[in-house]
Amino acid sequence: MSAATATSPVVTARVSPSRLWMALAFFAIYVVWGTTYLAIRYAVETIPPLVTAGVRHTTAGLILLGIAWSRGFRPRREHWIAGAALGALFFLVGHGTLHWAEQYVSSGLAALLVASEPLWILLMGAAMKQQKINWQNGLGLILGLTGVFILTAREFTTRSSLTWGVIAVLVGAASWAVGVCVSPRLRLPRDAMGRAAVPLVCGAAMLLVAAGVSGEVSAVQWSTVSLRSLLGLAYLITFGSVIAFTAYTWLLQHCSPTLVATHTFVNPLVAVLVGWVWASEPMSVRIVVATAVILGAIVLIQRGDRHAEMQAEAVQSD
Repeated sequence: MSAATATSPVVTARVSPSRLWMALAFFAIYVVWGTTYLAIRYAVETIPPLVTAGVRHTTAGLILLGIAWSRGFRPRREHWIAGAALGALFFLVGHGTLHWAEQYVSSGLAALLVASEPLWILLMGAAMKQQKINWQNGLGLILGLTGVFILTAREFTTRSSLTWGVIAVLVGAASWAVGVCVSPRLRLPRDAMGRAAVPLVCGAAMLLVAAGVSGEVSAVQWSTVSLRSLLGLAYLITFGSVIAFTAYTWLLQHCSPTLVATHTFVNPLVAVLVGWVWASEPMSVRIVVATAVILGAIVLIQRGDRHAEMQAEAVQSD
């Protein structure tokens, strides 16, 4: 779940960038975003999850807001109201549950569950009459739900702490889907950086309040925080939130949204491989099959959405 999912700026006139910058930007959204799941796991080993998420998003949000401010952006009251709504859906619930869940589930499993977001977005969009289900995205929906079932059936039968971790990630994915569907109705800033920074700052404030109310802030013992957790948190702030998101917004100015959206195919693969190689996380036939099914479902859903957009454009041009 990235901030970019629901804060995509309108694509403007494109200027051909150098191949090097293009390659570096795609590396950021493909690989860096895929590795953030393992960074979260490392961070929450000795730092409470809501504190981790709150500090991460506060720092990144203030950096992005500072950049937007230096460019002349000034948030208005309606921006903060909209930002509070999205901040709650995206970051308090969406990322709060993800950070909490990674105390119990592997980073690869978390990434695959988050990859189911397009399924929930399609369901929410259909329920809100924003989107029609055609045969392609309908088949993708069925395949995606099948993949989630393959991935989680064992966890739900064991009824362990892992089960609650799986449920938490799915709740977060559903919350993110609601945010994506309601965001077009909210009065968000037009400035791309401000559009991301305002919900991020609002969500970060909510996460810190939640961390205080739950007792996490008072429970933090910084003397016992490991170097690995601190490095994980620093990586999330610097690479996951600031660099990768900046690359994302830059790519949207120079590439088609469809091409940029291909990161949703790559991130889970990177997360599973990095978790397996770097952290010795399990790699089973079940995970491989579920990965293939879920990624295939995402491809079908995106093709179905693109087909629906082309039909709508054809109707408008007639």
